[in-house]
Amino acid sequence: MYSTPQPLLLKDVIIHFPELLKASFVERLNRFVGLVDVAGQVCPAHVPSSGRMRELLFPGNNVYVAPMPAGKRTQYRIHLAHHGKILVSVDSLLPNRLIHKSLLQQVLAQFRGYREIKKEARYGESRFDLYLEDGAHPCFIEVKSVTLVEEDGVARFPDAPSARGSKHIQELVRTLNDGFRAAVIFVVQRNDARVFSPNQVTDPLFTEALRRAGSAGVEIYALGCSVSRQGIGLQNYLPVEL
Repeated sequence: MYSTPQPLLLKDVIIHFPELLKASFVERLNRFVGLVDVAGQVCPAHVPSSGRMRELLFPGNNVYVAPMPAGKRTQYRIHLAHHGKILVSVDSLLPNRLIHKSLLQQVLAQFRGYREIKKEARYGESRFDLYLEDGAHPCFIEVKSVTLVEEDGVARFPDAPSARGSKHIQELVRTLNDGFRAAVIFVVQRNDARVFSPNQVTDPLFTEALRRAGSAGVEIYALGCSVSRQGIGLQNYLPVEL
């Protein structure tokens, strides 16, 4: 099943990076800490994502880092990694910021007109990334960061089994039963994707949960990004293949 790409009006939906230094990735110590070689000095660096990203964070690959403030556990923070000639943003929090900014600027046609936008909104025992209120059709939105794009241009999520991701999708379906609108937005943090599809091989449970959610009425969108050393911005809608 495919969704039809829709026009995206770019209206300065861009997040700028701090001044970045080129580095070489050495190894990943744990989910959130890796070692990088900056001008011949090996230093700890924060990895701002729990995703595996094995195709991005491997020994010798070029990455771009920024110094962390004094007193932090690591000296640097990794912002970008190369995948061949493609720059990929590895910060899993940036998609939330991009979507929030696009909602404030009324850029995404499907979500225009909402007067109130809340972050980290609770619903029962659940918490969703965004909640939109207009008095008639309140909407919960979950945002997912995508960094994996296969050679045929298919963006995939997740890149590792994600029980948490499946739970979020199932909880979105629950909101529909209470009269809410619900959506999940996959933000592909690179510019070489032509289509988005859930990662059936890596996480069949998430794939099935997403398919069922789509059939139940959860809206599913995917957006590609333009990425440079200066910043990241929303670029285009991608077809969604379930």
